Amino acid sequence: MAKRVRRPRRKVHGEWSPEQMNSTKPKAVGPGFVGGQYKPLTDREMERIHHTVLDVMENLGFAQAIPSMVELVTAAGGWMDDKGRLHYPRGLVEEVIDKAPKHFIMPGWDSKHDLEIGGQRVHTGTGGAAPEFIDFETGKYRASYTTDLYDIARLCDTLDNIHYFWRTNVCRDAPNMRDNDINTVYASIAGTTKHVGASLVIGDYVYDVVEMLDYLMGGEGSFRKKPVLSISCCHVVPPLRFAEESCDALEAAARTGMCITLLSAPQAGATSPAALAGTIVQSMCETLAGLIFVHLIDKNARANLGTWPFVSDLRTGAMCAGAPELGLIVAGCSQMAGYYGLPNSCAAGMTDSKVPDEQAGMERGNTLTLAATAGADLIMESAGMHASLMATNLESFVINNDNLGNISRSVRGIEVNDDTLSYDVMERVIHGAGHFLGSDQTIERMETDFYYGPMTDRQPPSTWEQVGEKTIQDRARERVRQTLSQHYPSHISDAQDAEIRKRYNIVMPRENMKPSRRWK
Repeated sequence: MAKRVRRPRRKVHGEWSPEQMNSTKPKAVGPGFVGGQYKPLTDREMERIHHTVLDVMENLGFAQAIPSMVELVTAAGGWMDDKGRLHYPRGLVEEVIDKAPKHFIMPGWDSKHDLEIGGQRVHTGTGGAAPEFIDFETGKYRASYTTDLYDIARLCDTLDNIHYFWRTNVCRDAPNMRDNDINTVYASIAGTTKHVGASLVIGDYVYDVVEMLDYLMGGEGSFRKKPVLSISCCHVVPPLRFAEESCDALEAAARTGMCITLLSAPQAGATSPAALAGTIVQSMCETLAGLIFVHLIDKNARANLGTWPFVSDLRTGAMCAGAPELGLIVAGCSQMAGYYGLPNSCAAGMTDSKVPDEQAGMERGNTLTLAATAGADLIMESAGMHASLMATNLESFVINNDNLGNISRSVRGIEVNDDTLSYDVMERVIHGAGHFLGSDQTIERMETDFYYGPMTDRQPPSTWEQVGEKTIQDRARERVRQTLSQHYPSHISDAQDAEIRKRYNIVMPRENMKPSRRWK
């Protein structure tokens, strides 16, 4: 049996992340602060979960494995039983856990947005597959279109605490699945220079998307050198059954060098056990099965365990995106990924509320805090998602950006050293001014230690009344309109856009990608 190696994680609680240190002046918040302070599971409980994971993968196995997966896994020691289930020996599982990459870079189109993934460094971004969009002008729910996705990407391109852009909406104006995938990637890539993620459903479409990105990035092989796109691949249909077409897409992603989220999205009480620990076991099994597949294809694959369990309202069977139990499950999965030393992602920060109200804030804040402080490397769907993932709202992305800043500051925590203990500062103040407002330490640390959310109101009531009694949603609407009337990223040229439109069925009009009266 292969020996599982536990890698100690260096605590950098209270220190700046590599991404922060690369800036001219580190800020109070940013990508990459190390989580892991919140531990819902004890060491003994993690050991028990781990051994149950090994039991399930070896004894119960998975149904509907595709031929290439069967070939690779059986050559590595696995086997098929007479019921058509693929089994994974303990030694193979522990060997891949030990040898799979523990850190990698998720590149942005602009290198300033490169993200170091691994070591429980927390990054927050978008995600989802909402079929509906809350219209900015009418406030009514309607079908989402490619232009909506492009506008969301442009907006998120300007929001500092959204560190990467995963597609948020389904492009319902695309006539078929291939066009949907092509248009999703193109609208997202055109709207932001941050790292982009999408869900690609068939292997051939993965190769089509890579071909498009190779052209935009300078020629064949350019994407492999700098994989600016991730795939979120639902390679399993819980419980413990592979999704054959998605496994085909997963294989293509691994062979093209794409960054990969190995996505398991069971629903506790419906497609996974109602017991929270059981859902954690199943999520770890399903994502590890995907990791073994891609590792056997490419030992350097940039893959993360996409443990995205959800919760059902067991009274109705409906999914609950904002349930408190969701926060516990994703925190437990993130803690288990840290136990293995493997990068992971989760979905947190969604809401069941239909509008950006107090329910939305309550539900988002709870699940996000638990996921981030437990050390999730990538927190998806952390902004903009409403109605149990059925719709997005532009103002919410702006409001949630403040919330994500608050969460980042919480993860960074309290820095304790000779300077921050402040003995000398207190000595000078008590013999001098008698207060700290004008001290060198206060001036020096007012930006590096304190976060000021741009949408957050801290005015006294009298001033707030004088400036129009605006709510956070009012201020967010102003920010949305201002940004979308002015911010049109130009890293894709007119000539490149014209060529892409010759090669592919791009449904979004080119005029929507330039300043117009659309947002005046």
